[in-house]
Amino acid sequence: MINDKSNSDNLEYRKRKGDQQGQGTWDLVVVGGGSAGLPAAIFAARRGANVLLLDSANELGGSLWVATGQMSAAGTTVQQKRGIKDTSDLHFEDVMRISRGTANPEIVRLAVDHAADTFDWLMQEGFEPLPEHPVKGLGHEPYRQERYYWGADGGVSIKNILVPIVEELEGKGKITLRLGHRVTRLLEDGGNVIGVAAKASDGVEKIYYGKKVALTCGGYAGNPEMFEELNGYPQYNASPWPLSRGDGLRLGEAVGGYARGHKNVFVNFGTLFDTDVFPARALARVEHFPERRQPWEIYVNKSGNRFVREDVESVDAREMALYHQEDYRYWIVLDSRILRTAPPIISGWTHDQMRNAFDKGSPAFISSDTIEGLALKAGIEAAGLIASVSCYNYGVSTGNDFFGRSHKPLPICKAPFHAIRMQASAISSAIGLAVDNNLRVIRSDGSPVGNLYAAGEILGSSQTMGKSACGGMMVTPAMTFGRLLGESLIPLPISTQA
Repeated sequence: MINDKSNSDNLEYRKRKGDQQGQGTWDLVVVGGGSAGLPAAIFAARRGANVLLLDSANELGGSLWVATGQMSAAGTTVQQKRGIKDTSDLHFEDVMRISRGTANPEIVRLAVDHAADTFDWLMQEGFEPLPEHPVKGLGHEPYRQERYYWGADGGVSIKNILVPIVEELEGKGKITLRLGHRVTRLLEDGGNVIGVAAKASDGVEKIYYGKKVALTCGGYAGNPEMFEELNGYPQYNASPWPLSRGDGLRLGEAVGGYARGHKNVFVNFGTLFDTDVFPARALARVEHFPERRQPWEIYVNKSGNRFVREDVESVDAREMALYHQEDYRYWIVLDSRILRTAPPIISGWTHDQMRNAFDKGSPAFISSDTIEGLALKAGIEAAGLIASVSCYNYGVSTGNDFFGRSHKPLPICKAPFHAIRMQASAISSAIGLAVDNNLRVIRSDGSPVGNLYAAGEILGSSQTMGKSACGGMMVTPAMTFGRLLGESLIPLPISTQA
């Protein structure tokens, strides 16, 4: 349970409070109306708090509008009804296993210990997971137990539950909304945060004072300049919520907080972008999960070398292999016979669509009558690619693949030859604002910044997932931490306490 004993009701604060009644004085100021901010506002308001919720967007929901909305929780009512025995301890062990010990154990512990209560509450409010859920995993390294859920419309399924609750509470006068308001600075007094300054679309700055301030305004993945500055590589993907600009991180740093998680930057196993202008939208999804489609092709890096066993089932192994490649880029190499014979590697495409893409030619679809010509067009080192194809073909003919690959039905030897360019990218923010296990924003010496809290992607995926992708360990912790802040920062009225 989060405990908070800080007191902002000093003389100066009370003086300011009296002076600023016309502009608003709040028990809790929530900056950001997404997966963390919405629950924070809901639970605080339901406990009788005077809540102000600001968001720079003109509609609530934040990154839930674009997120896949994957959740994970152990010990839920859904699991119990289906006879699935699971505990938060097992969930914790799985996250630390998948992250190879790189996730923050205190933050993970706080998240998984309260995840079931958050998920059950969401269910009580009307959320419906897909009929076959929970499952062990899909798209990420699987859990050892079925504890992975999402709705039919991804993050929108969650948004559609949370936003109406906030709007209802607003209608009852328990939450005040200020949409289209971008918080530009935090107000301080004696080392404590006492409110925020925000600009609306008219450019006028307004001051809002509050006893507590919760930063729940997301990460920086929608800010290409900040993304490259922090992650060390360009933001290739245009899918993140565009208002995830890193405002919260900069606000926290400006009052003494600091960013952490730089060692846990990671990438996915590649996105198909048919352009050289980034950030860009994915063209389609490439099926590189061997449990769904065994590979007929080989994967090579810029040097033309294979860098991973193409049929390895571990998602994490594939992602980490790509993380160590130049420009986080690779090419899928095949020949005309594989193109004609194999199930299309691009999900939902027909053989004709595949052939048309290569006939048209583009940055992502390259063809040539020779392996050397293919390398030249793709920007791959020719000697390396020639050697890789030759060595792979040796493995096909002898059964002794140098990488230990099992599925190798055809050699790559029939012209024309083809390559599909793949680019690793990320849609979440790995680096985030440091907090303690009470979600208080902390300085580099571990001391808390008075009255300032943070939850959601602003903490960085590095804390809840480490240097990996752990299913459901972004949205669920965000909602859980928002809920805990709403509950813990606002004492229940005396009349309702046991």
